[in-house]
Amino acid sequence: MSFNGIGFYTNKPGEIPVEVIAAYFIIALVVVFIFGKRTGGLKAFKTIDWVYIGIGAAAAYIWQFIIGAVAGGAIPSGLTNFIQIPFWGRIFIIFIVAGLVRKVGVGMISLFLFDLLSSLFHYGFSGEPMFFIYEALTYGLFIDLMIAFTGGKIFGLGLTKGPTYVYAISAVEGAILGVLWSIPDPIFFYGFFDPFIYGAIVNWSRILFILVTSIPGDVVVGLLAGLSANRVGKAVQV
Repeated sequence: MSFNGIGFYTNKPGEIPVEVIAAYFIIALVVVFIFGKRTGGLKAFKTIDWVYIGIGAAAAYIWQFIIGAVAGGAIPSGLTNFIQIPFWGRIFIIFIVAGLVRKVGVGMISLFLFDLLSSLFHYGFSGEPMFFIYEALTYGLFIDLMIAFTGGKIFGLGLTKGPTYVYAISAVEGAILGVLWSIPDPIFFYGFFDPFIYGAIVNWSRILFILVTSIPGDVVVGLLAGLSANRVGKAVQV
């Protein structure tokens, strides 16, 4: 049985069980909305929020597949696991959008729109809606979890403490999100979505290599993106 290019393979050797993935998505969604409601991070979007989200998703697409792809093409093939210019640009853009909106849902919606643009203009719609789920409920959901846990004060925006503390918080939160954003591609995609959709062979040595080699750069970029999101958010508030 298949649908839109999705093979629904659930018994490939080494594949993460579908029950584990489904349980994660359900639990994470429940947690993000419960915490968001309790801490104040769950609020209705305003028109300007949708503008930021739309511009951010479009900018992320343009960077990932056009500007960043050209720049990334100059990186030697042996270093692409360590230096990921297209992906790093997306981190900066989405983190800044999250800092501007600071409401639960901005991450998932931004990544959904990013994937929609990717399907429209680059990949095509084969494999959907699995890639919508993948982008929104991994990268996007991690952003929304941080917003929920911080009560909408992600990257130190909205805190009344001194600038040193605020900058430290924005850097730490950015670094944490950098680690989290290192996880979806190796673990979720190569460990589940790739075999589930295409019947691909799961190679956990390769998965762990990609994870370990991507974390250092993603942490540094996440830290810098967190600081940048703080500065941009403050500038817009003024």
